[in-house]
Amino acid sequence: MASQGVNVFRYSALVAGLVYGVYHQSSLNSQTKRTEIEHEYARKERLIEQAKAEWKKKTAPQEPKTQASGLITDPENPKFDLEALLLAKEKELS
Repeated sequence: MASQGVNVFRYSALVAGLVYGVYHQSSLNSQTKRTEIEHEYARKERLIEQAKAEWKKKTAPQEPKTQASGLITDPENPKFDLEALLLAKEKELS
């Protein structure tokens, strides 16, 4: 039969192993959670950057519509000339 000293050592090793296992498992879980949080944060950052780029593209002033002759046909443009537009249309029709 085993002596009391050997039994104390066995149970002490068993308890130490259990305590170490619980500690190690909790550290692995917290590391996994931290990694998941970082990935989620990075994904949200990418989405925000995409949204900002799309918003800039949507709200950027558009280039004025010009023809090959340089005629501005957009009436909202401050350089729009109605007389030049009407003359150009007259030349197209004749």
